[in-house]
Amino acid sequence: MGVHHHAHHAGQDLVAAARHALERAGEQWTGMRQSVFEALTGFDRPASAYDIAEEVSKRQGRRVAANSVYRILDLFVGANLVRRVESANAYVANEHPDCLHDCIFLVCDSCGQTTHIDDDSIASNVRGAAAKTGFAPERPVIEVHGRCSDCAEG
Repeated sequence: MGVHHHAHHAGQDLVAAARHALERAGEQWTGMRQSVFEALTGFDRPASAYDIAEEVSKRQGRRVAANSVYRILDLFVGANLVRRVESANAYVANEHPDCLHDCIFLVCDSCGQTTHIDDDSIASNVRGAAAKTGFAPERPVIEVHGRCSDCAEG
């Protein structure tokens, strides 16, 4: 297996890919859901539901509750549109919502930059180790904390 290579979507192409993935999951792509997704993609690092609610509120000129954003984000995570960085309680857009992979995040403790990588052999080993104990893993998330290349050089 090893590292998986695929095209990463960006900009409006990413929004379109997310919309198609959500509709394939049997859900509607509403204006509010699009606003939340677009706000999330505007951040250069993982964003909290509060960050996203504030951004959507600014764009719409009305207050949007973080609880509403949380519900949409939960839906997006379930449909593989968004990944949750557990340790930060924050979210990143999945640049390839048409591929299903376990999450491996490289989290910089200095600047907060988070990089998502796919390595099916690592994910397979984690799932296998869990299964050996009788545990049924559903959505493994691996986070590696350290310093990104920019911060490590500084």
